[in-house]
Amino acid sequence: MGKKHIAIFGSTGSIGRQTLDVVRQHPDLFEVELLTANNSWERLSQQAREFGAKAAVICNRDFFQDTQNALEGSGTAVYAGIDEACRLVSGENIDMVVIALVGFSGLRPSIAAIEAGKTLALANKETLVTAGGLVMDLVKRKGISLLPIDSEHSAIFQCLQGSEGNKISKIHLTASGGPFRTWSKEEIAKATKDQALRHPHWSMGAKITIDSATMMNKGFEMIEAKWLFDMAPEKINIIIQPQSVIHSMIEFEDGSVIAQLACPDMREPIQYALAYPQRLPLESKRLDFAQLGSLTFEKPDYEKFPALGLAFEATKRGGNIPCAMNAANEAAVAAYLNDRISFYQIPAIVEHCMDLTSFVKEPGLTEILATNNEIFAKAKELINKV
Repeated sequence: MGKKHIAIFGSTGSIGRQTLDVVRQHPDLFEVELLTANNSWERLSQQAREFGAKAAVICNRDFFQDTQNALEGSGTAVYAGIDEACRLVSGENIDMVVIALVGFSGLRPSIAAIEAGKTLALANKETLVTAGGLVMDLVKRKGISLLPIDSEHSAIFQCLQGSEGNKISKIHLTASGGPFRTWSKEEIAKATKDQALRHPHWSMGAKITIDSATMMNKGFEMIEAKWLFDMAPEKINIIIQPQSVIHSMIEFEDGSVIAQLACPDMREPIQYALAYPQRLPLESKRLDFAQLGSLTFEKPDYEKFPALGLAFEATKRGGNIPCAMNAANEAAVAAYLNDRISFYQIPAIVEHCMDLTSFVKEPGLTEILATNNEIFAKAKELINKV
């Protein structure tokens, strides 16, 4: 395996930092060419110096001068704005692009990387949730490799490597159940953001952690799986696996099931994507099956977690409705994190905005961008009324 030259969009966030830890463990195999951040200029500057990045992009132009001053004399070229980041990704010095951004902001860089013919390691759910058809068509036309970083989709992808080309009949997409798995609906209704942010197994950013608490996250992952693995939603089974050890499973036509197991550690799927098809040593906790004792499974409760049902409904309606769902969810989660709405108002706002959306059956990028902007604004209006 030759050295891979990588760009990381969102290097200062949770996935970005863990990606750099993988690079740190294998400096002979990976070289950082480009790092981007939105506001965290100090961390971006530290990362660029440590890894000798050729370029760093601070997307919030207000922090350009701070970043430039911090990296003076380092050899790292400093740029500002997402447009510059998308332009730089086409450079001949970049082999692979890691999209570690959260939210709709991941779509443009993903498309830029695909159009530039780069291998795409995707951790951004919203790219496929909002524009799955458009993105996957582009992937096929450009003939690039799209490697999933989400632990569940990486697990499915890893299981498929042992399928010998045999057709799978079902995907079992596992979920931890989040912090409110054992709570009653009445208790959940009063949940504070601090309680919602206490995920039992995973350390993630605030927005993704709230999505896990509402189980919208799992709805997003169902939509991702539909596009990544060309699987009808009715053949994607959501199952709660509270220990977060089985990261997902595939089932064949003869009833056999293959699962991928590992301790909860995002560096494993990140490293698998970066090094694919090789497996590299990773300094991480190993499963102790005797200590683990048992693995349990539960059905998801769609009444307690209505966001999960909304994702299936959005997929069924198709077109630009999943994009509308995502836009409303981004606005509602931000409001919840700012203590402006209650927990169950998140799915209520999402559902209302889905119903307000002007339906477009086969949206292009222009329609996707318009839907996102329009529904995000409508969601904010609803929140202000609340």
